[in-house]
Amino acid sequence: MIPPTLPQLAATLRAGELLIADYFARLESQFDSRERDVIAFVPEEGRFDRLRREADSLLARYPDPKTRPPLFGVPIGVKDIFHASGFTTRAGSKLPPEILQGAEAESVTALKNAGALVLGKTVTTEFAYFGPGPTRNPHNPAHTPGGSSSGSAAAVAAGLCPLALGTQTIGSIVRPASFCGVFGFKPTYERISRAGVIPLSPSLDHVGLFATDAAGAKLAASALVRGWRSEIGEARRPVLGIPEGPYLNRASAEMLDHFRAVCQRLTQSGFVVKSVEAMPDFDAIRERHLLITAAEGARVHVDWFPHYRDLYHSKTVELLERGRAVSDEALAAARRGCKQLCDELHLLMNAHGIDLWVAPSAVGPAPKGLDSTGDPVMNLPWTHAGMPSCNLPSGRNTDGLPLGLQLAARFNADEHLLAWAAEIESAL
Repeated sequence: MIPPTLPQLAATLRAGELLIADYFARLESQFDSRERDVIAFVPEEGRFDRLRREADSLLARYPDPKTRPPLFGVPIGVKDIFHASGFTTRAGSKLPPEILQGAEAESVTALKNAGALVLGKTVTTEFAYFGPGPTRNPHNPAHTPGGSSSGSAAAVAAGLCPLALGTQTIGSIVRPASFCGVFGFKPTYERISRAGVIPLSPSLDHVGLFATDAAGAKLAASALVRGWRSEIGEARRPVLGIPEGPYLNRASAEMLDHFRAVCQRLTQSGFVVKSVEAMPDFDAIRERHLLITAAEGARVHVDWFPHYRDLYHSKTVELLERGRAVSDEALAAARRGCKQLCDELHLLMNAHGIDLWVAPSAVGPAPKGLDSTGDPVMNLPWTHAGMPSCNLPSGRNTDGLPLGLQLAARFNADEHLLAWAAEIESAL
């Protein structure tokens, strides 16, 4: 089954042109053929029986197509650090599940209120850090799908659902979206509620989503993003800025060659692309970000870690041990750096007339092996600054693995970001 785009699927389900029962029959067949190889979802007995019961209830509630909500009948994946009614939250960990439970995430409720149905919990790395789960890249099972939102990215890429929730603390949406070849959207910090999500680093955690394309991300964002301004459109093309310097040089030669070629294609399509020296202190920005992640992670797990240390993945243990040594004063100073970077990037945008930063979405294609989820360094500054960013699939390497273009907009310019992303997507 060729996965429909989210807007196409939602429109046909709302209108009744595609019956939910028929769609779910096709989806179940796709699930049976793909999930055993991809392992995007947490196992669930009777998944599709439950889903059909929920679909029947939804149909009974909205018999008239004219009254159906925008995501009527759309199946979604929910990263297993989000609480969802009727599901056990395990957060990819071996800790006793009973200590992890909580009220349903506001983001999950928002999608349900828009008519979506939860297909299931998607696999996450342990507590959304680097301890990998079993998920494999749908394009080549010998390669990582990325993390920590591994299952969500892989589920959309494998055609198992057209929309999935994820989170990003360093690069956990944009990187796996790049590795899996799907659209990934990380909004401005806190424009999608974090309530009901097990945190890793509250100052850096962003709730976001994976979709089939920019239009699908926009449709989902209209239900999720606080104060979404649906009337915003773009009458002009954005000016694109390349952040030259030590940050960009973190990308591999293969990725940089691809990135430069994509920028050249955009220039030939009529976009203005400017090279601007940016973030000369990138190493310090990176260290500051990693300090916040470790320190806040240790504080989040302060009650669990002493009792269950032996049940944590070794990578999480290292993070929490490192974070325990960070003083409150050092953490406060590092947090102040987030706004400092945001201000510096905005000053550069103002000075050079830039609307969007463009950069590689990852250092390269998905690495081989499942012991690592890859390096998130290319996503780190936009997460640190809290600015909205997204991955746009931009091609494949010679081995057929996806590569991605990362876009980042001004703080609170999420609507502009997704509108411009659709235009760039069309050009590419």
